[in-house]
Amino acid sequence: MAAAATCGTGTRSTGSVVVAASRNNVTSFQRRGPRASGTDSGCSRLVSIAGTRPSVRNGQLLVSTGLPALDQLLGGGLAVGTVLLIEEDKYNIYSPLLFKYFLAEGIVTGHTLLVASAKEDPADILQELPAPLLDDNCKKECDEDICNHKTESNIKMKIAWRYQLLPKMEARLVSSSRFGHYYDVSKRIPQELIEASKWHGFFLPEKISSTLNVEPCSLNHGYIKLLQFIQNIIYEEGFDGSNPQKKQKNILRIGIQNLGSPLWGDDICWTENCDSSHSLTKFLYMLRGLLRTSLSACIITVPTHLIQNKAIIARVTNLSDTVVGLESFIGSEKETNPLYKDYHGLIHIRQIPQLNNLIYDVSDVKDLAFKLKRKLFTIERLHLPPDLSDTVSRSSKQDLAESAKLLGPGCGMTARGKKHLDF
Repeated sequence: MAAAATCGTGTRSTGSVVVAASRNNVTSFQRRGPRASGTDSGCSRLVSIAGTRPSVRNGQLLVSTGLPALDQLLGGGLAVGTVLLIEEDKYNIYSPLLFKYFLAEGIVTGHTLLVASAKEDPADILQELPAPLLDDNCKKECDEDICNHKTESNIKMKIAWRYQLLPKMEARLVSSSRFGHYYDVSKRIPQELIEASKWHGFFLPEKISSTLNVEPCSLNHGYIKLLQFIQNIIYEEGFDGSNPQKKQKNILRIGIQNLGSPLWGDDICWTENCDSSHSLTKFLYMLRGLLRTSLSACIITVPTHLIQNKAIIARVTNLSDTVVGLESFIGSEKETNPLYKDYHGLIHIRQIPQLNNLIYDVSDVKDLAFKLKRKLFTIERLHLPPDLSDTVSRSSKQDLAESAKLLGPGCGMTARGKKHLDF
């Protein structure tokens, strides 16, 4: 009886604990309140900055490059505090488009811009930015495609009926509320958006006087002026986190055009053995130090095809976080090659940053091509054209086989020489 009474007492005490716990809404399967609230506050700090999102790989804060296809190739976007190096094409036709996409994305998302150039006035560069395709514009541009899509969806497939269960591609472009936007290169950005944005310009001819006596230094005088200008903007406007009173955080987008060209006073494009060969590399080293400790992202275009010394190109690549190369078909044999008739050039992802990782991240896509349409700049996978017709001439088949052999392991490994099959 004593044992039973003891057991009954224990049962009543346990029940009273459960009732008390249920009244306090605390169970063993719930986290404590302060810890859960701390997690929510940490997520809100990441999401509070407009035009950014955390990376799903390493939690690094990302911004869009202005080209959603390029964001996908770079692992979701450009990491804050890093440098994106664009290797200019031979005639500098397509690399300015990526430069303008990056700046236009900053204006649409409300980021602060810093535009540096030795060739064009930054105010003129902003006037030539492409117009964003927001919700209203997307509706006008895609009305015809959506109508065609609805018409086709109403018709039942009689041959391959099982494909009706597959998910359908999104016909409408990405809306303005999402990460990254599309832009219309045939139109210019509205003047109202430029006037409402905050930007800083650095035009090299206005910053350097011809009568200025420059002391001998291992760094180019134009690079010194640009570093001081960037440092002042970062410190004065609180992008380094030194101003805790500023509640609304923002991102500084830095764009530097034609860095390393003779317009910046650098002679690495003139001779192979130049006196100031380390000037560009030291500038990039100091610039990365400023970016790592601030909420900023930088895009730089460099004419690597003009640099004579290949060792300098390797150093510049190593000092950059992300490197993207553009190869245009204009003036080359590939312009008349039937394999590349649907494209305007190739794009090479040479380097992807390894941030907060122990593994070096390498892009698994090697065969990428780009085309400039009437309104959009697109990046696609390079595919061999179909060769199924019996009326194709033997000379065109030979040209395709030779071109496929140059592509490497990414495409057309079965084509060896002038024959399709070699026993």
